[in-house]
Amino acid sequence: MYEYKVVPTPTKGVKAKGVKTPEARFALGVEQAINALAAEGWEYQRADVLPSEERVGLTGSETHWRTLLVFRRAMAVDLAPETVPTRVEPVLTKAPAVSSAVPEGSGVAEASPDDRADAEPEFEEGAEETRPA
Repeated sequence: MYEYKVVPTPTKGVKAKGVKTPEARFALGVEQAINALAAEGWEYQRADVLPSEERVGLTGSETHWRTLLVFRRAMAVDLAPETVPTRVEPVLTKAPAVSSAVPEGSGVAEASPDDRADAEPEFEEGAEETRPA
């Protein structure tokens, strides 16, 4: 996440040794403004020219075009532990051993006296299934 800073460009050039033309003086002023903010941790993004409505007199207004410099820097984000997304790793478990041995007995289930065909099945109370109407 970033925070942004927008500052107006310098309107006058800066005098310096060896810088003679008005364009070079203006460029030096912009360069110094960018370097000053870069020293504070701001990263230069772009320059924009945007309209600004300003009052003139009591009832009038004029549009002035302003040149702005846009900077950004990374914000220090302090996330609480419960808001930090965590990656859930799959848990590998040991599969049960598969045996190829044949079970003992004849393979026919023996009926107990309670397993008669004419007896009603017993149901546990509260375990009814509900079906949509």
